[in-house]
Amino acid sequence: MPHMSALYSFAVRLTRDPDDAADLVQETFLKAFRFFDKFERGTNCKAWLFRILKNSYINTFRKSSKAPDTVEYDVIEEFYETIRDSSVETSVLEEQVFTNALDDEVAEAVSSLPEEFRTVVILCDIEGFTYEEIAEFIDCPIGTVRSRLHRARKLLAAKLAHYARARGFSTGEPE
Repeated sequence: MPHMSALYSFAVRLTRDPDDAADLVQETFLKAFRFFDKFERGTNCKAWLFRILKNSYINTFRKSSKAPDTVEYDVIEEFYETIRDSSVETSVLEEQVFTNALDDEVAEAVSSLPEEFRTVVILCDIEGFTYEEIAEFIDCPIGTVRSRLHRARKLLAAKLAHYARARGFSTGEPE
């Protein structure tokens, strides 16, 4: 089939998955065959096929990836406990920070955040991913990640102000 390797190469770059790319190319050729009467003779067939592929990708793959995957706090906690219990060495500081961060009040505050905020807080502040990695995971611009993280941290600061004061931290607010 003409242009198949070029379409597949482009699809792999879009989907980052060979199986999804193959499905996308197949869908592209099916749509091209079904709508061949819409193709204008004398125009660039390769460009027409690429446009079909790109639009199919947007309609199929990007829509499904717009909804961020949910990251359950309990799963992360269990994962950390598994790592810690499996004799993987961790620094004392890392262990202290994580243990302190997992106090019931903190866990409850994180769990109470709206999903879009909870996800970025867990990925950034607990898992240590960069803004760029998070943006790629949840398929949104880095500015959106920064904005969500800023808002999430403000919500957490408000929810945990009494918790911080009780442990001797200054919150910048009058008691």
